[in-house]
Amino acid sequence: MTQIGNGNARHRITLPDGTEVTLAWAAVTDTGLRREVNEDSFVAQAPIFAVADGMGGHAAGDFASAAVVTRLAEHGGKALVGTPEIDHALRLAVQDMGRGAGVTDEGSGTTVTGAAIGAIADEPAWIVFNIGDSRVYRLVGGVLEQLTVDHSIVQELVDAGQITREEADTHPHSNVITRAVGFHEAPIPDYRAIAVEPGMRLLVCSDGLTKELTTYGIRHFLVANAKAEKAAHQLLEAALGNGGRDNVTAIVIDVLKVVRPAGAQPSGEVEPAHR
Repeated sequence: MTQIGNGNARHRITLPDGTEVTLAWAAVTDTGLRREVNEDSFVAQAPIFAVADGMGGHAAGDFASAAVVTRLAEHGGKALVGTPEIDHALRLAVQDMGRGAGVTDEGSGTTVTGAAIGAIADEPAWIVFNIGDSRVYRLVGGVLEQLTVDHSIVQELVDAGQITREEADTHPHSNVITRAVGFHEAPIPDYRAIAVEPGMRLLVCSDGLTKELTTYGIRHFLVANAKAEKAAHQLLEAALGNGGRDNVTAIVIDVLKVVRPAGAQPSGEVEPAHR
């Protein structure tokens, strides 16, 4: 388990065009109640936030997830992070895994999901990325939306109409993913760009959280807690209270303020929309 970055109650990023984005965030992780080792890792260093859930056995899974967040963290502190930087970091992480002689000989891999502040057509945007079944959610105006699509057997069954979303949660193959970082394969993330808006909240989490909480439950804790730190801790506590069958990791990120340069769009500052 590798943790890079801590919570921050107020952090300002100045983008190349002069736009200022103020964020608050908190990150938590726990081994859970049934696992001996925490194979989750995370990076929470603006402008990049990501969670990796390692696979391949205790040492190998931890090594794989650490390799990914360590490479992504090399972009922490920059003004922007785009898809080329994310792609490059993931490729380097796979190379790092290949050098783990004695640790990853039988193969190791990890999921990775997250969001980074980037720009699309000179407009600030969250670049949401995903490989595997960890997830990113967005909360705006009390409405929760899953921004990523799981790379898993059960998701393919849901997409094909063979099972319902509710049946997927208890399916015997719910742990089988169809895409990962590692196992000597080129990493192929899905990308999605969304606007950076004041008042929005993002949740980046491993499947140890989503296995224990329904979408309704996740929304409840995100709406009920105005501060990112309190929301993250209550999500973690609820997941453990519901069984804690896997490692649990969650990063909650709030966009507090967006101020555009003179002559651009009006400035915006609001309290988080979930209140």
